[in-house]
Amino acid sequence: MKYLQNKYLKLVVAALIVVWAVYQFVQGNIGNGIALILLSLFPVLLYFRNEFILLTFLRLRKQDFEGMEKWLSKIADPETALLRKQQGYYNYMYGVIYTRKNLTQAEKYFRKALQLGLTMDYDKAMVKMSLAGIMIQKRKKREAQELLTEAKKLDKQNMMTEQIKMLQQQLKKI
Repeated sequence: MKYLQNKYLKLVVAALIVVWAVYQFVQGNIGNGIALILLSLFPVLLYFRNEFILLTFLRLRKQDFEGMEKWLSKIADPETALLRKQQGYYNYMYGVIYTRKNLTQAEKYFRKALQLGLTMDYDKAMVKMSLAGIMIQKRKKREAQELLTEAKKLDKQNMMTEQIKMLQQQLKKI
């Protein structure tokens, strides 16, 4: 499995399957060719959506942090195995894991996730809200306030309104 960790190798595998499909079409095996074309979509999908990141999100939904760490540890070298946005989510997941262990490490991972970029505004808002919580713990009121304001702007569906209000109440106590 470690051989398929390089992101470009997935595209090479997809190209080889397409070549094989063309050969099957030339030989008159139309059904095999169609099946191989459909099969070639799988490595392309995994190029854009890393399988370990997807499995980590499933573990997050179940609040299984040990399982999250297990799946993330299977990514040997994130720089070569993941696209830039995927690296952002990789760091985001480690930030979530380290929120329960070490806030300084969690802050480092969250900041790196923001630097690398996240696709959805909801995820960016979640990271900024988590960073604001860490800043409240560290008694950095000004930075926490800025992060909460940014998170509020990014939360367009008002899904995190309650959590933001709760953090603002904690901010008033500092």
